[in-house]
Amino acid sequence: MGLRAYKSLTAAEYLQIDDESAEKYEFLNGEIVAMAGTSINHNFIFMNLAWHLRNSLSESGCNVLGADIRVATPFFNSYMYPDVIIVCGELERPENDNNTLMNPSVLIEILSPSTRDKDMGEKLLKYLQIPSLQEYILVDSAATWCKMISRNTNDNWKITESTGLSGTLQIESLHLSVPLADVYRNVVFDDK
Repeated sequence: MGLRAYKSLTAAEYLQIDDESAEKYEFLNGEIVAMAGTSINHNFIFMNLAWHLRNSLSESGCNVLGADIRVATPFFNSYMYPDVIIVCGELERPENDNNTLMNPSVLIEILSPSTRDKDMGEKLLKYLQIPSLQEYILVDSAATWCKMISRNTNDNWKITESTGLSGTLQIESLHLSVPLADVYRNVVFDDK
């Protein structure tokens, strides 16, 4: 992960580097940032969510995509790799770029100690500017907790949280509830 910011890049330079690399990089404010590795808990949460969402949305016209797809933010010229992307309707991509989406409906980030601040700060601010985005959801990999940030009909954002295995991850725009017991199946927390 030695590639943090070796110079200020243009979006075109970033896209060329990212498309030609075996690793994934995000592009934030002209800076290329290497993606962190994930933990076993992160992978269990990802698989549990992806399986549940895909089964629940199979007849809805919405697609569930994983962490290998870039999302473009329109006003900040940034590109990020959320853990889970839900797109309802046609996939909108830039011309000649099949690896980037421009119209996510729901984005989910699985928090880890190394990504928590960025996911809850800089990425949150950029994601909320995407016109198609209805919800941004943060799921913790170190505790049974999630935060749901939902756009309402007045274009304002509402924040709700859920904790504990009896809690529920709500995706209001899709009228979907996922029990946290299902999200955290097989996850074991360190007692540190």
